[in-house]
Amino acid sequence: MYLLRHGQSYFNVHYSATGIDPGIEDPELTPLGHQQAAAAAQQLADAQIAHVIVSPYTRALQTAQPLLGAPSRTVRVMQEVRERRVFVCDVGSSPAQLATRFPHHDFSHLPTQWWPEVMESERATIARAAAFREFMAANADSARTVVVAHWAFILALSGRSVENGELLHYDPRSRPPGRIDFRP
Repeated sequence: MYLLRHGQSYFNVHYSATGIDPGIEDPELTPLGHQQAAAAAQQLADAQIAHVIVSPYTRALQTAQPLLGAPSRTVRVMQEVRERRVFVCDVGSSPAQLATRFPHHDFSHLPTQWWPEVMESERATIARAAAFREFMAANADSARTVVVAHWAFILALSGRSVENGELLHYDPRSRPPGRIDFRP
């Protein structure tokens, strides 16, 4: 399968420059973030992708947009691939708000608050990634799947720290990562 970290968001711009949480809930992509999403879709143009799994955060949904052009692709919004709750940007939008902004997706299975109320522990993030790894390892079509997710989730799943818009080929049947350092 392919793991795609969402494109640059307005949170990423401010936090990278200052190291301070700018307090932006569920931020959108910057123009560069949209370019990164388009570039990732272009990289996957010949990959015969059949499925897109995407986090319910706005930045991930916007990153997934260029991947949705093929009518045969299924799209599944999964809170399991969300970001680890650490910053204000990890407060999401309600399913009703998301359905208004992204009417072509189904959010009806999400609880009203699908993100954690408080900071998620490293152990909980690793456990969530391990459960997803098992789910995908059992999926016969995982090689034709793109997962649009976030830094900490991809790190917990693969052991690799990826940049905004970076695409990573990943085998869910591979050995789980060893010790994971969640410091950015």
